[in-house]
Amino acid sequence: MDSLAAPQDRLVEQLLSPRTQAQRRLKDIDKQYVGFATLPNQVHYVDQQFEQYFRDESGLNRKNIQDNRVHCCLYFISPFGHGLRPVDVGFMKAVHEKVNIVPLIAKADCLVPCEVRKLKERIREEIDKFGIHVYQFPECDSDEDEDFKQQDRELKESAPFAVIGSNTVVEAKGQRVRGRLYPWGIVEVENQAHCDFVKLRNMLIRTHMHDLKDVTCDVHYENYRAHCIQQMTSKLTQDSRMESPIPILPLPTPDAETEKLIRMKDEELRRMQEMLQKMKQQIQDQ
Repeated sequence: MDSLAAPQDRLVEQLLSPRTQAQRRLKDIDKQYVGFATLPNQVHYVDQQFEQYFRDESGLNRKNIQDNRVHCCLYFISPFGHGLRPVDVGFMKAVHEKVNIVPLIAKADCLVPCEVRKLKERIREEIDKFGIHVYQFPECDSDEDEDFKQQDRELKESAPFAVIGSNTVVEAKGQRVRGRLYPWGIVEVENQAHCDFVKLRNMLIRTHMHDLKDVTCDVHYENYRAHCIQQMTSKLTQDSRMESPIPILPLPTPDAETEKLIRMKDEELRRMQEMLQKMKQQIQDQ
């Protein structure tokens, strides 16, 4: 009897307790968005590096400062949605004033080329719609050669970069390449016809590394530094007003006798300056 009642009880529990099923679904969502749960730690890490650099810069030994500031944040966007999820918008808006964000489309081999293009356009539109500040490629100088200008245009058109990752090496056309092996073929990580990994690597390491550092130093860190100095100044002003043992009194206005004495001293100084000027002129004439 008990053996027959047990499956029936489980069935009744599943039918009559949708709350349990909802809680399980929430747990699955939490596992999927585990990175967003650590958002305060990630933002704190960026601030912590700024704070350490600010302390070293304000210290006595400024020659050997170790720069551990975060110059770039690669944010991976899921290819299975129809653009940015709320978790994506929340994360990027939390850090876009602190670090250079380079958005990426993860697992691009799950999409066909037309789907990749549509997803890129959708992400760019939503980034503008939600006011997210991602890293902006600088404009080329007019004296740059045409090859560099063409490379810069391709980088701007490719953003957000669609990338593919792999930790295995496979054989393709007689060569060993890093990629993924599928029944219908091989997806190569470093093949620009398959994904934008090569463009991303060139941008980070070769062409725009110094610009990423300059933007961090001149924009993000300067904003953090100005905010810290403003907080310190306001705190010192407030503490001096509240904790000063000597009351701050207005200066007394001088009376008539004091003003007369000040005018006499000024007149005496003026006569002495005129006398010195005459003696100097006589010495030059001789």
